[in-house]
Amino acid sequence: MTEPRKIGWSRPTPIVPSQSVAGRTLMLLIGIMTFLSCVTFGGVLLVQKSAVGWSADVGREVTIQIRPLDGEVLESNLRLAVSIAEGVPGVSSAHALTLEESERLLEPWLGAGLDLSDLAIPRLVVVRLADPNAADIARLEREISAISGASLETHAAWRVQLNTMAGTIVVSGILVLALILVATALAIVFATRGTMSTNREIVDVLHFIGASNRFIAGEFQGRFLMIGLRGGIVGGVAAILFFIFISAAMSTVMPEQSSAQLGVLFGQFSLGVAGLLGIVGVVLVIAGLTAITSRLTVRRFLSQIS
Repeated sequence: MTEPRKIGWSRPTPIVPSQSVAGRTLMLLIGIMTFLSCVTFGGVLLVQKSAVGWSADVGREVTIQIRPLDGEVLESNLRLAVSIAEGVPGVSSAHALTLEESERLLEPWLGAGLDLSDLAIPRLVVVRLADPNAADIARLEREISAISGASLETHAAWRVQLNTMAGTIVVSGILVLALILVATALAIVFATRGTMSTNREIVDVLHFIGASNRFIAGEFQGRFLMIGLRGGIVGGVAAILFFIFISAAMSTVMPEQSSAQLGVLFGQFSLGVAGLLGIVGVVLVIAGLTAITSRLTVRRFLSQIS
């Protein structure tokens, strides 16, 4: 006896054509939206990391300013301020800036090449703190006040401004991400309804043979999930390449001054592990949003034609 021939089962043709124009256009749109979302997320992350670094640096440093006064020996007051600062618990070091260093601090406002010898330029003592929480700032301020013309600056106002700026950028970035996600959802709604209208005959046949709305919506959800994943991966990879390109351009193409200014705001454009995981998360969120939005749109469309 001959063996019975095995009947092979082939995967049914999907309701939504895999190479439809709408699918390709939607994948391109999702890729662009994902790229913008990842760049926004990466920019916010870089600025926040830089702001945290600035705040930590500012918090570990206080400045003693000594104004030149008649009858006072400025250099002696500087040495006394350094000695007092080094004797305060929590202070790691104290360094008096030279006259040349003090003049260079004024160059961004007054310009270079000016003769400042006739000006009574205050001198600064930079005090580094080993532990900002353990340093006895009140004692330092009290002892420094005994020096004529001396005052202590803790840079607390700068820290507040930095934290406010970082918070504003984070909130703005979240709002931009929300707008991008809303725009993506609206695009998916229109694309899904257009695809449903194009395949109306297939949907009617499925209804005729007893297919449930849940089954039809699941088919659309699976197709749009793949479109979202592909577009999201393309956009995510493009965003990573964008940050790599910007990082390389900062060190090779851009002028040193411009590169330094961008470096102050964004660091070295290095996302790190947290940034890469964040981009992966953005891709998954957009893919999931694509699938969920398409399913809800299909269910609503089917309920209207039933």
